[in-house]
Amino acid sequence: MIVKRIIPCLDVKEGKVVKGTNFVSLRELGDPVEMAANYSKEGADELIFLDISATNEGRNTMVDIVKNTARNVFVPFTVGGGVRTIDDVTQLLKAGADKVGMNSAAVANPNLIKEASLRFGSQCVVVAIDAKKFPDGKWHVMTHGGSKDTGMDAIEWAKTAEELGAGELLLTSVDTDGVKDGFDLPLTKAIVETVRIPVIASGGSGSPDHFAEVFAETDVSAALAASIFHENTYSIKEVKETCAKKGVDVREIGLF
Repeated sequence: MIVKRIIPCLDVKEGKVVKGTNFVSLRELGDPVEMAANYSKEGADELIFLDISATNEGRNTMVDIVKNTARNVFVPFTVGGGVRTIDDVTQLLKAGADKVGMNSAAVANPNLIKEASLRFGSQCVVVAIDAKKFPDGKWHVMTHGGSKDTGMDAIEWAKTAEELGAGELLLTSVDTDGVKDGFDLPLTKAIVETVRIPVIASGGSGSPDHFAEVFAETDVSAALAASIFHENTYSIKEVKETCAKKGVDVREIGLF
């Protein structure tokens, strides 16, 4: 049985961790390096940083934060947001990131996925897919922090990303993001059953039971949350204990 991963996500804007609901109404929560170091000590399997305003503001991702995190964190971490070129990918990996996430730029230039995979290996390439359900019954790919509808079918885009060399998908439901009613199970299941690479479920977790549920109902490889960890509603330990009690194979805290 493959061990399931529990991943805190730190959305960063102007150097601070923020969180909102449905990608809006952002509130400031703290220092990203300090929070990342704490999560590392508390038993996070991995971490994900997303510079959520980098694409809209046309600036580079937070390289200094990445360097400081690499000095203070001892679990793998992914960085995304504002990744537009192969040079951006190179810069982040050199700064200490283990993986680089790409979303809007990958949609605009799918060859970026292939180029990054060939140069650094697919294990370094995470394609982030923000998906929203539309009246046509399909999940559309959203870009620019969930604000722009591309009209692309999210399931078809997931297939394409895998074919181009993505090593992992970060799947976020715009509909459930920050709502805390649970992960979007239909969307997650549809994507997981379409691809062979690992998928991280994101958007909607409000309790440890939601993690156990998404692992039980889908073959997702990892599940991600922000609000419940950042606001100290639940700890990583509580999530792992709940999952273990419900038969989910998770890594014990301290075994890294």
